[in-house]
Amino acid sequence: MAPRDLSGAPGTMETYFNDLAASVDGLLEAGEAYTARFAAETTDFVRMSRGKVRQPGSVTQGYLDLDLIRGDTHAGHTLALSADLAADRAALASALAGLRAVLPDLAADPHLAIATEVKPSRSVAGGPLPDAETIVDAVLRAGSGQDLVGLYAGGPIYRGFANSLGQRNWHAATCFNLQWSLYHRTDKAVKCAYSGISWDAAAFGAIMAEATFELARMSQPAKRLAPGRYRAYLTPAAMEDVASMLCWGGFSARALATRQSPLARMHDAGDAALRLDRRVSITEATAAGVAPGFQDEGYVRPAQVPLIDAGRLIGALVSPRTAREFGDAFGTANGANASEMPESLAMAGGTLPTAEALAALDTGLWIGNLHYLNFSDRSACRMTGMTRFATFWVEHGKIVAPIDVLRFDDTLYRMLGTNLEALTVETEFLLDSSTYRARSLASMRLPGALLSEMTFTL
Repeated sequence: MAPRDLSGAPGTMETYFNDLAASVDGLLEAGEAYTARFAAETTDFVRMSRGKVRQPGSVTQGYLDLDLIRGDTHAGHTLALSADLAADRAALASALAGLRAVLPDLAADPHLAIATEVKPSRSVAGGPLPDAETIVDAVLRAGSGQDLVGLYAGGPIYRGFANSLGQRNWHAATCFNLQWSLYHRTDKAVKCAYSGISWDAAAFGAIMAEATFELARMSQPAKRLAPGRYRAYLTPAAMEDVASMLCWGGFSARALATRQSPLARMHDAGDAALRLDRRVSITEATAAGVAPGFQDEGYVRPAQVPLIDAGRLIGALVSPRTAREFGDAFGTANGANASEMPESLAMAGGTLPTAEALAALDTGLWIGNLHYLNFSDRSACRMTGMTRFATFWVEHGKIVAPIDVLRFDDTLYRMLGTNLEALTVETEFLLDSSTYRARSLASMRLPGALLSEMTFTL
C-alpha cells in the first residue's frame, strides 16, 4: 500500500480509513451489517552486522479485514489496500459480492458477538522520530570498534475499526524498536533493547555504556556451574521472557474455564502455596501502553484490567466470544482480543533500586536474558529455558565471570512466590519486537526481580 502522504500525517491516513468505511456503508444491502478492521504502517527497517549497515529498507502496507454479517451468519475477506481510493472501492465492491454469495451456504455462528453500543474514539501516540539514518548513525558511532549486530524498525502504525452502526475508532502510534547485540565470541555477547515513542539520545547512550561495560566482562574466562539452586537476579529483559510465557494463556478467561491456563490451579484453589508473593501485582494497562484502546470486534478496552493483585489472581481477559459462550463465569467482555493475550502488560515495581541490585544479589547469578522457554509442566506453571547473553557469576556484589549456558526448570509459584526477595523500583518499557506480517504494538512494563534461589538442572 502506498498511502496518499508518506510523510506520516495521521490525519491523512485517518481520512483515508474513513473514506473506505463510508464506501462500505454505501455498498450494503438491506438486512446486512459489517465490521471492518484497518491496519497499516510505514516502517523503516535497517539491519546491521559487524558494525555496518547491511540491509536498509522501508515497508509501507495496509489491509482491511471486512466481515459481512446477516443475522448470525458471517464471512470475512482481507483486502490488501492500494491507497488509490477508486481502485480500493472497486475491490471492496468485489469482496462484498463474493461474501454475499457464500453467506447462504454457511452455518450460523452461535457465539457471534457484535458491539452494538456505539463508542467512537481517537488516539494519537508519539511524535516525529529522528530519521532512520540519524538513529542508525548514532548506534554505529556508539558501537564503533565492536562486533555489533542489530535491527532498527521505526515509524507510524495505524489501527482503525468501523461498523455499520456508525462506530469509528482510530489509533495512530509513532514508535521505534532497536534491538542489538555486542559480540565477544560464539555465545558470549551482550544483548540490548531500546524502544518507545520518542528517541532519547541520553537514554540510548546509558544503555550502550552499560553494554560496553558488560562486554568487557565477557572477555574473562567463563565459569562452569554445576546443576543446583542459586541466588539469581533477573533483569527486566529476562523477566520479559518469563512474563511472555505467563501470557501464553495464563490470563485467558477461556483457558481458565477449560483448565488449559498455567494459572488454572491458582484460579481454582485457595491454597496459599498456589499464590504469588504479595508484592506481585499485574495489570493489563491499556492506557499506559501503545496498543489501541479497542479490539477487532469494536469493543472498547478499559484503561486497565487488574489481573493479579497482592499475589492473587483476581481477573481475566474476556473476549466477546468467551463472554457469550461461558456466560457470567468471568463477567462481561472487557476488550480482550480473540487470543485473550495481554497487549499492554504492566507489573508494579518494588523497593529495590536497580543501582543496588548487584549488592543485594551478593553472590549468585545475574541473568540478562533467557531463551528457548517452554512449559515443562503447564498445569503447575513450571517453566524451563536457557540462560543466554550477559549472564554472569557475581561474588560479594561484583561481577566475577560470564557463565556457560545453564538450563533452568522452576515454577512461577517459587520464582515470583516463595523465593522472591525484591522487585526493583524502576520498571522498563519493552515493546514487542515481532515483525511477522507487520510490526506489533504489544508491550510490557516490568521490574527486575531478585530471587533467593532458582533451580538449574543442566
